[in-house]
Amino acid sequence: MSTARVRSSRKPRLGTASNGMLMTPEEFDAAADFDELHSYELIHGVLIVSPPPGEAERGPNEDLGRILMNYREGHPQGRNLDGTLPEQTVCSGENRRRADRVIWIGLDRIPDPQTDVPAIVVEFVSNRQRDRVRDYAEKRREYLASGVQEYWIIDRFKRILTVVRKPPAQPAELVVKENEVYRTPLLPGFELPLARLLKVADDWSRPGQARKRNAP
Repeated sequence: MSTARVRSSRKPRLGTASNGMLMTPEEFDAAADFDELHSYELIHGVLIVSPPPGEAERGPNEDLGRILMNYREGHPQGRNLDGTLPEQTVCSGENRRRADRVIWIGLDRIPDPQTDVPAIVVEFVSNRQRDRVRDYAEKRREYLASGVQEYWIIDRFKRILTVVRKPPAQPAELVVKENEVYRTPLLPGFELPLARLLKVADDWSRPGQARKRNAP
């Protein structure tokens, strides 16, 4: 991946050719011409342009959104969930990370994505080694430093969910196995059956195959 340090005096037309361009956080935040065909991040002053997540990541992410909204609309304490969005930029210091999903909790109002730090950030891990290092190490440090209370790493390859919590919350790290259900103290009464999300990811990994009717 090229990171040629090129800066233009004109406002750039952003796209794959912009990958590696030098950019300040202010320039990134002010940019209005990001398209929806790519993922844009600012890492250490360099614009990173990536393809969007694949179906095996978008599918379970959409299902997670459905589970969250069902909780919000159907659980007595569901109003603790202020909102959730997929493919959302998270400010982490001078970096701008593209998170698979963010969840705002406890604001008692509609979140402002520009200023409100999500309580929970979720990443669905891809199989490329550099992406795994990014999701398990780099983003972990950055998200917690920015004020995120829980960071969920959903790994369909290891068949686990790793939950990292901001101190002093304990345990600082929790591993949820495939057939277990995760319950977070941030959302009383919310239950996340990991097997359900992994099943959706598996289905999208095998396009064209008939789905089993007894899917969870």
